[in-house]
Formats: sequence, structure tokens, C-alpha cells
Amino acid sequence: MKTVKLAIFVVLLAAVAAGCRQFSVFETPTPVKQPILINAAAPTAAPQTLTKPDPLTIAADEVDTLLENIYQRANPGVVNIDVAGGANLTEFGSGSGFVIDTDGHIVTNNHVVEGADEIDVTFADGSVTTAKVVGRDTYSDLAVIKVDLEASKLSPLTLSDSDQTKVGQRVVAIGNPFGLVGTMTVGIISGKGRTLPADSPSGGTSFSNPDILQTDAAINPGNSGGPLLNSNGEVIGVNAAIRTDGTNRANSGVGFAIPSNTVKRVAAQLLKDGQVSYPYLGVSVDSNHFTTGELAAALKLPVKQGVLIASVVGGGPAERAGLKGGDRQVTVRGIPVRAGGDIIIAIDGDAIKSFDDMIAYLAARKQVGETVTVTIIRGSDTLQVPVMLDERPR
Repeated sequence: MKTVKLAIFVVLLAAVAAGCRQFSVFETPTPVKQPILINAAAPTAAPQTLTKPDPLTIAADEVDTLLENIYQRANPGVVNIDVAGGANLTEFGSGSGFVIDTDGHIVTNNHVVEGADEIDVTFADGSVTTAKVVGRDTYSDLAVIKVDLEASKLSPLTLSDSDQTKVGQRVVAIGNPFGLVGTMTVGIISGKGRTLPADSPSGGTSFSNPDILQTDAAINPGNSGGPLLNSNGEVIGVNAAIRTDGTNRANSGVGFAIPSNTVKRVAAQLLKDGQVSYPYLGVSVDSNHFTTGELAAALKLPVKQGVLIASVVGGGPAERAGLKGGDRQVTVRGIPVRAGGDIIIAIDGDAIKSFDDMIAYLAARKQVGETVTVTIIRGSDTLQVPVMLDERPR
């Protein structure tokens, strides 16, 4: 009996120790099933957060889009020009040009088509046709040629106002350097108001081609006659020349373009008359090696800007009006200079800073046969002299 009581007591103690969970003396607790882990060693990746593009990346993409758009719109209006001439058409040359209207007129450089007996024009789509010269101008180095095509097949480019160009603005050159058709290069306007020597038709009196645009956009042989474009895809100049180191004809970072305002004026006259007339004052200078300011210091001139007349052309407008050239020769830094002549400081009230400035002013704003008022300094006097402009000698 005592044995039974002891067994019951042991069972009650076990129940208390089990946290008072009630179960049968003969019950076996059911084991708890653990969840099965799948790929437990590979934690779930955190969701990715999308970041905004860097502002510089956005700006670069916008520039790329702009340049692509300029090319797509302008390239159909740019042409490749191949010329042949001489005996049996054995002399060859090539250059570029661009369409200016739906009548088939194309602008290029005079030196591209000068002496050509046959001109072939290749368009961006690969089609080829012949062209004839409408007119050429050696002074500006511009020419207009014409192809006979339907208007629907022509994509004229727009001529902008080159006076609005700024140093530092982005520009694009499209042309055919070394025969590589449809090449585009990019740069900036790196200078304005440059001067290039201009060919004289007679091979005599030398004149200058003023108001030239300077660019660092790569221009090489074959680019001549092609357009220089602004960011709107408008023509601001005609690529014409490069400056090299003299050992090769490759670009060295300095190229030159004839401004579009010159193109407008010259092309209009070529289309109308087949030639261009320029107003002519009939004075020459000896100061090509110096600025007027340098001469002013060396010769003790009363002004630092203007045109010191070295001589007047016999029978020319200046001589007829009574303007005077130098009366003595002096040496400035080892170079002979005629001194004592009148100093032109203004024409029709507009200040004239240099000889190149005067040539550019007359070409852009005055007409043959027009009478202008020339302001000069003679000794201690300031005089205003009326001068009727002649046509530049051909």
C-alpha cells in the first residue's frame, strides 16, 4: 500500500515540474515539426533603387542629340564637287558646296571651280549630276554653280546673319575632306575680323578679303566651299582656307570661313550679273607690318586708329577728291614707311580703325558710284572731303 502511494506522489511531482501541463501518465508528447528552409544560405536580395542620371550625363546627351539633328537636317543640302579641266580633262580637283535655293543654285569657293571644263556634283544620297558655272568672284573667292534637278530633290540651307556670331559659340563644318564624303567636324568660332589675301583677276593690284571668321573646327583639303553652321543648322560661313606649318596641307587648328553676309551680297550679284562690283577709294598703305597704333607711336601721329595714306592711285577717286599720300620715307623697325599723308578716320561718320576695316566697310555698306564723306586728319586740321567711289579695277 505504501508502495502505491509513493508512486502516486512521484507522478504528481513530475506534473508540477512540467509546468502544470496535464497529460496522461502513459502519453508521449508529440514532437513539434520545424519549417523546411529552401536556399537558406542565399538571403533575399534587397530591391534596387533607381537613381537619377547625373546632370553632366544629361547635358552630354543633349549635345549629342543637337549635333545629330544638325547633321541630319543639313547634310542633304551639302554636295561634293569634282572638277576636270585642261587638255583631255586630265587636271582634276575636288571640293564641297551647298544648295541655296530650289532652282538648283549651289555656292562654293571660286578656287574649287576656277578653270574647270567639267563639273560633277554628288549629293548625299549618292546621286550625281553635272553643273555649270553661273558666276565667279576672285576677290571674295566665291562662286555659284547650277544643277538641273527637280525642286523636290534639293534641300537648300539657310544663310544666317554672320554679324551676330560670337567668339566661343559652337560651330559645325560639313564637307568632303580628302574625298571623305559627308564628314562633320565640330568646334567654335575662335576669332572674327580676320583678313585673307584675295586674288586679283588681272594679277595686278592686291586686295584683301576682310571680315573672315576663324574656327578651330577641323577643315582640310576638300572642305573648301562647304558650309560652316551654327547650332540652328544655319550657314554662318563658307569654309575657304586653313593655316598650316608649310610642310603639309593638313589642318593645324586654325581654319577660315567667308562670312554668310558676304555670301548673300556676292551670290545676289552673281545670280543677277554673273560678276561682282566693289567700291574703290584708290588709296594704298605701307603699314601691313604694323597696326595704326604702332605707327602712331613711332611717327608721333595725332590718332591711334585710322588709315595712314601712303599713296593715292593716279586718276582714282581719292586723287580726284584731293586726298594726299605720304611726302617722305621713314624707317620703322627696319621697314620703310611713307609718312606725311592724310589719315582717314571716318567714312560717312562711321569710325574707320584700320585699312582692313575700311575695305570691309566699303564692300559691305557702299555702292559703286556712291558719294561718301571721308573724314581725314591733315597736319593739325580735321577735314571732311566728299569722294565719289569708282569700281575696283578688274
